[in-house]
Amino acid sequence: MSAITLQSEIIHYEVLGRGRPLLFLHDWIGSWRYWIPAMQAASISFRAYALDLWGFGDTSKNPEYYTLVQQAALIDGFMERMGIGKLALIGHGLGAAVALVLAGTKPSLVDRVMITGFPLSSSAVNPRLRSSPPIELVDWLLGRVPEIEPVRLETSKSDPKAVQISLDDLQKMDLWNLFMKMPLPCLLVYGQMDPVVDTPSQESLSAIPERAHYIIFEGSGHYPMLDEPSKYNRLLNDFLALPSGESPTQLQLKEEWKRRVR
Repeated sequence: MSAITLQSEIIHYEVLGRGRPLLFLHDWIGSWRYWIPAMQAASISFRAYALDLWGFGDTSKNPEYYTLVQQAALIDGFMERMGIGKLALIGHGLGAAVALVLAGTKPSLVDRVMITGFPLSSSAVNPRLRSSPPIELVDWLLGRVPEIEPVRLETSKSDPKAVQISLDDLQKMDLWNLFMKMPLPCLLVYGQMDPVVDTPSQESLSAIPERAHYIIFEGSGHYPMLDEPSKYNRLLNDFLALPSGESPTQLQLKEEWKRRVR
């Protein structure tokens, strides 16, 4: 286990590979651990980091740090401590919101953003996130297959207040405006069968700016990186391979991921 201290608190992280840096940010349910397959796929060409946000996994539990702004400040502080000048952010659910807050307030730190299961409005989030303990949420979303047991063990470490406070924060934010004002190349990914975050309407998706693009995984729920890992990881690597500043609109879903040749 790797760790640093920020504000006299423990921040747990893991890292694989060499190359340009990217950082995986986890959801309300779980920790860094479910990103392992994606980290392994990315680490062939990149230096892949993943960390536990405040209140999750093996990072310190302190409710004063559970707002989205404080979670984004954690990423800023982590980058400074690790000597990282700029990186790609790969966020999921809560991590997607944190990624957009950081990219919107400090775009010089971020090269590009890939967000999975990001709610474009607070009403798009299933209220069950508030009413059920984290372990029940794991059973609801991932079942009880043996492969998920490490995720279950990590989820048991979560502070429920970290979920509640972040959801309260989401309700205060104009999430659509947050996304639209974020100035960097952005790829949105949704699972068609996601029970946690509603897939945006076609009207909303058709209004996204030229710097952004969306992909919907028809065979996935809230965790496309686990439901369809080969497709997700291929998409991730193709997105990361785009030249800096280039829109991901060139990416499309076929039998396999391919870049469209103009």
